[in-house]
Parts: sequence; structure tokens; C-alpha cells
Amino acid sequence: MNKNFSRFRLRSVVAVVASALAATAAWAVEPFTVRDIRVEGLQRVEAGTIFASLPLRVGDTYSDDRGSAAIRALFELGLFKDVRIDVNGNVLVVIVEERPTIADVDFVGTKEFDKAALTKALREVGLTDGRPYDKALTDRAEQELKRQYVSRSLYNAQVVTTVTPIERNRVNLTFTVTEGDSARIREVHVVGNKAFSESTLLSLFDQDSGGFMSWYTKSNQYSRAKLNADLETLRSYYITRGYLEFRIDSTQVAISPDRKDLTVTVNISEGEKFVVAGVKLDGNYLGRDDEFKSLITIKPGEPYNGEQVTETTKAFNDYFGTFGYAFARVQARPEIDRVNNRVTLTLQAEPSRRVYVRRVSVGGNNRPATK
Repeated sequence: MNKNFSRFRLRSVVAVVASALAATAAWAVEPFTVRDIRVEGLQRVEAGTIFASLPLRVGDTYSDDRGSAAIRALFELGLFKDVRIDVNGNVLVVIVEERPTIADVDFVGTKEFDKAALTKALREVGLTDGRPYDKALTDRAEQELKRQYVSRSLYNAQVVTTVTPIERNRVNLTFTVTEGDSARIREVHVVGNKAFSESTLLSLFDQDSGGFMSWYTKSNQYSRAKLNADLETLRSYYITRGYLEFRIDSTQVAISPDRKDLTVTVNISEGEKFVVAGVKLDGNYLGRDDEFKSLITIKPGEPYNGEQVTETTKAFNDYFGTFGYAFARVQARPEIDRVNNRVTLTLQAEPSRRVYVRRVSVGGNNRPATK
């Protein structure tokens, strides 16, 4: 065996496994001092990128383990599909085969989305022109495109990627989309309601199972964003009617086997209805307690109303601001009496530090000042 010559060869598809076994799979090399390092096979990648990533320098002692580490470091750059290290005497020759570079990304068959929006979505997962082509990244891009279509209820959308090699080790990517028809909401259910009928609650939703004008309003076209908005409307409906502990436990969206129809189920826990027993102030109100009390819209004796609580805390914060306390914190702390279904609200105030105006600048004034 020629101890002065050894070759490692790793393919990118087995880079991680092969690099771990390189020391035993390759011919053993007696450790030696590296006199020179040369790089072959570069087309667009700068040689400096190679040297900056290599855990070896001229003057270092080379060994099989350090050779494996060098190959692994170069593969981790994601720029090469093949890396070899030849040892010839005391000289290391790093031989690389660059991945093709993506020259252009195009879409065919896309009607639901603007191409610019799809290009942006793929850019966010790392796929864009000028980047090295990576099959794994392309697979992720396909999944991201399908996810975009699912968000529009197009569950049957199919995406096929075509890779076309062109000159100078580049490729064009074409994503051909068959969109299919949108899945429609067949049924919507609310489970766990006692205080209000299901029909009353469903009348609050923008999404429904459709009606005469569905072709125009698209109310029966499922959208996660629209569902979230409907759930907030539902929560607000309960919170403003005394149901302080109302919660949405879960939502389930079941799709039919043919992926054309959906059933939406919202599971809720209403909790008990609470009446406001009283409102108290706590903290520093700048000695203006009566002035702040006049801003309270929460009404004792009436059902708890979350909107009134929000309005009151906002009014308090704004009023603190008129005295220079721009960073005041006002929080409503409920004290719940579950035996009598009553709640006492304590409005806790922390004015924080006062803010002063140091300078007023006026921009855009072209006329000179006059006396």
C-alpha cells in the first residue's frame, strides 16, 4: 500500500453516515505535516469559503480523523454534492463538485394566488434564485405551497416540481399546480352551550354551511383566519354577558374522504354567570381618586362585562398620560365569589416614571422666522 497517497470520497446523500465511517472506510494514512492545500472543481464558490471552513491549515498535522472532519465541514456548507480529499505526499487536494445554482423559479396553473405571493412564501423557506439547488429544500417548498392552498380550503391541490438543467451548472425550477375545487363547510356545531341556543351562537359566525348568497359571500368556504375571528366574536359574546370564566376548549375540523366537505366543531365551557359586586381602586392614583372613579364604566349589580373593563383600564391609562405618566400600568384583578356568583374588581394602578418633553422639533417649515 502506498502510504503517501489516500483518497476519501463521500456522496452528499450519505454524507453524515459516510463521514462518520471515513476513517475505517478509507486507506489509513500516517499522520503528517501539511505543506500545502489546493482546491479543485470550483465554479462559483470562492476558494476563500473553502479555506475558511476547513478545520485544517498549512503546518497542521493531518490524520484520518481530521480528514473526515474536513469533509463533514464542507458538506455542512450546503454548497457541494460531492467532496473528496486527495493526499499526495504532504499536499492536500480538496476536490469538490458544486450543487447547481437555481437560475429561475416559475409557477404554472396558479389562479388562487398571485405569483409574487408564492415567490415570497418560497423565499421564506430558503428557496429562491441564486441559491444552491437542494432536493430536500425543493420538497419543503412543495409542502409550503400545499400549505398555502390548504389555507384557502383547496385541500385537493397538487404540486409537481420540474427541474430543468441549463448551462453553467444551473437549473430552472417550475412548480406546476393543479388547484382543484375549494372544500366547502357542510356543518358547523357548537358543543357545551347551555345558556344560549346553538342557532343563536352560529348566527354570530361569518362562516356557515352556506345559503342562497354563498356563491358571492363565500361564507361556506373554510378559512382558519375567518374561524379564529368567529371564535373571538363568540368569546366576546359570552364575556360581555357575565360569563367571566368562559373558554373555548378546542376546535375540530373534519374533512370528508373526498376532501370536498368540512365539518367544524367548536367545544366550549361556559362557566357560571357572574354579577359585579363592586369596583375598588388600589395603588397610586396621584391623589385624584374621585377623578379616576368618574371614568369607570363598570356597573355594580349588572353582569360582568369584559368590554367595560377594557374601556375603563384604557381610560385610566389615558388619564394618567395627561399628567405625564405615559407608561402607567392599570390592571383589573377579579376577586371571584363562586358561592354567590359575584365578582369584585380591583383596579391596580402603577404610574411608573413621569415623562417630560425635552425638545420640540418642527420639520418642513421653509419660510424664515419673522419677528
